[in-house]
Amino acid sequence: MLLPARFRYIVVEGPMGAGKTSLAQRLASRLSAELVLEAPDENPFLPRFYEEPTRHALATQLFFLFQRIQQLRDLKQIDLFAGTTVSDFLFDKDALFARLNLADDELHLYQQIYNQLAPQAPVPDLVIYLQASHRQLFERVRRRNIAYERNIDERYLGMLADEYQRFFYQFDAAPLLIVNSDRLNFVDDEADFDLLLQRIGEMKGPRAFFSRGD
Repeated sequence: MLLPARFRYIVVEGPMGAGKTSLAQRLASRLSAELVLEAPDENPFLPRFYEEPTRHALATQLFFLFQRIQQLRDLKQIDLFAGTTVSDFLFDKDALFARLNLADDELHLYQQIYNQLAPQAPVPDLVIYLQASHRQLFERVRRRNIAYERNIDERYLGMLADEYQRFFYQFDAAPLLIVNSDRLNFVDDEADFDLLLQRIGEMKGPRAFFSRGD
């Protein structure tokens, strides 16, 4: 199934464990699209952050901020948006982690830098926001067994999921499809994936919701 031509830049978002990278990869493959993924393994501060969050939060956050804007700058320079591009991160959500993890004085510094960079980020034609229960997120993170994520507890994931929910409740910068992924498997279930594509194709307004049983 082909998607409407207006969806040239699609972003999949959601907290850790929601399945955003897997879905972005599947979409890019089906649509023969350019794929742009976050690269957390390239952030040297991330493992240290999970061991000592207070000490390493600012360095971790600023590394991600500059990394993400550079990825999007590269896309604009080589005009990949002439085709279809799928990404697993929304630049706007970077500040979400900053508010959750930074002290007030650090957040003030971060916000000044963010405000300088944000206008350079392109606006998506569609954002797919994957939701899941706190327990489901925690179990998925545990199953993938990434070394630096082993110190993440369910409480932090729950706070992160709640922050995502607040962020997207107010989000109006692009069309938004909210997907409850608790009972959907877009990687292994072809029917679930095809149904998602159908829902994207049927979008008329700025916001829609999709879950199993709709």
